[in-house]
Amino acid sequence: MSSRAKRGDHGVSQVEEITRTLMPVLTPRGQAFNQTRQVYLAASLAVADTHWSRFRGLLGTAEDDFSNSCGLWIRPCHGVHTLAMRFPIDVVYLDYAGTVVHVEHNLQPWRFSPILMQAASVLELPRHTVARTETALGDSIEIKLKE
Repeated sequence: MSSRAKRGDHGVSQVEEITRTLMPVLTPRGQAFNQTRQVYLAASLAVADTHWSRFRGLLGTAEDDFSNSCGLWIRPCHGVHTLAMRFPIDVVYLDYAGTVVHVEHNLQPWRFSPILMQAASVLELPRHTVARTETALGDSIEIKLKE
């Protein structure tokens, strides 16, 4: 089988093509701002707040499409996985008040993050975002959504 047949006509695998068809790409709807550090974690924040959008998450997203200004806010959420992903991410767990209760730096593909019942939501961010912004436990994160 040729590489073109495996990857499709445009270099996209059949799994990626099916994923994009059944579960459309998430659209940015807001921003995540660290009020404690006065820095944006994500200037282009997508929201996964339905069964299907939480199920899809970043599946099928290329690392180049998930750059330094991007993020995904998953709610409700107590933990995430990076199964079938091809790049590492930073994960920030937030309680109901938006306070950082746990951080996972550089979570590699094919891994599970801890399940934390005190978390109400999770921010998935490009790797090194947490270190670059110096985000830490106890920081207050404001999620600003466009209406």
